[in-house]
Amino acid sequence: FCLLLRLLKGRSIPGKVLLTRRSELFDNSGIQHQSPSYQRSYSQNDAARSNDADKYMEGGVRNTNNSDSNATVNKLRSSASNIETSAREVKSVMGARSTDSARVLKFTKELSGQMIVVERLRELAWSGVPPYMRPDVWRLLLGYAPPNSDRREGVLRRKRLEYLDCVAQFYDIPDTERSDDEINMLRQIAVDCPRTVPDVAFFQQAQVQKSLERILYTWAIRHPASGYVQGINDLVTPFLVVFLSEYLDGSIDSWSISELSSANISNIEADCYWCLSQLLDGMQDHYTFAQPGIQRLVFKLKELVRRIDEPVSRHVEDQGLEFLQFAFRWFNCLLIREIPFHLVTRLWDTYLAEGDALPDFLVYIFASFLLTWSETLQKLDFQELVMFLQHLPTHNWTYQELEMVLSRAYMWH
Repeated sequence: FCLLLRLLKGRSIPGKVLLTRRSELFDNSGIQHQSPSYQRSYSQNDAARSNDADKYMEGGVRNTNNSDSNATVNKLRSSASNIETSAREVKSVMGARSTDSARVLKFTKELSGQMIVVERLRELAWSGVPPYMRPDVWRLLLGYAPPNSDRREGVLRRKRLEYLDCVAQFYDIPDTERSDDEINMLRQIAVDCPRTVPDVAFFQQAQVQKSLERILYTWAIRHPASGYVQGINDLVTPFLVVFLSEYLDGSIDSWSISELSSANISNIEADCYWCLSQLLDGMQDHYTFAQPGIQRLVFKLKELVRRIDEPVSRHVEDQGLEFLQFAFRWFNCLLIREIPFHLVTRLWDTYLAEGDALPDFLVYIFASFLLTWSETLQKLDFQELVMFLQHLPTHNWTYQELEMVLSRAYMWH
């Protein structure tokens, strides 16, 4: 425990220790492996403390059947409390850190090279991307834009034309040329688009909903293994906002897509389509029949919560509430419906920086998110739990609360 505290109170503030990935992590089997990750520079003494703390954490959370298990849980809670207290004291919110001058210079340096080193870009992006750099950074992190700057413009032009061809081939046709399943799928998308982020007025614009409809239908037709699944409509929205920000200034509340040319709208839709495709390629079984990928991750979430906070786990179980009843939506929509929309793009900086490791890391983020309300949850009966988890009190959240969630997730991982 002392080692862990020394690690957290070491060379830099908790956010900077916890919000940058190490290159070597431990999986649940305790076997050290090389992750698709990135490494921060730290001293040899830091490395020793980090490794010792990792071994302690891994052994502690896994050893739930012996007499030390309760002490271990208490130690984990104490360490998490120390992180939160320290973070509140320094007030190092992610939004501020993503735009400070030193980080902007680092991003500028990485993006200005002829050949982008994507792993270094991931390391920077994990703790937040300056908003005006997000379009370029997200395209690179998802592999949609090539790291070679000489090829980038040509590749994007070709992919955008390919999207236009797909729209002409699959969307801009009469219903008489569609199958019954395709007609039903298009109708379902048309119903879901007006329901997408209903509390943000921008998404109620007819042209925005038409763009969403084109992107979703074209994606579904070209991915018949899953087709359209409710929830995928939410996943388009961060991409749409980020790529629109290249063309529209000011707050999203003042945006009007009608100000843009049809060529610009087509480019934005194409970027959304291809980035959505790249994102979902890494989690295909989340949206196939019965969505087995999500069910698997919900089970992992239940087990992780049991190891970290056994009283919450036992109370939820005693009340007869299944994790699938509330966490399925979290995995299906990646928390977009659970937090204020202005925080979503910041959260997605971390999502996209995780790359192929994202599905497994989501388990830790969602465990941290749930246990934000550990004490409250233990006081609620079944009906109160259901209502609370369906309407979580996040409407006043700032970047600071989001940082707490990601800091704990990093520590537990």
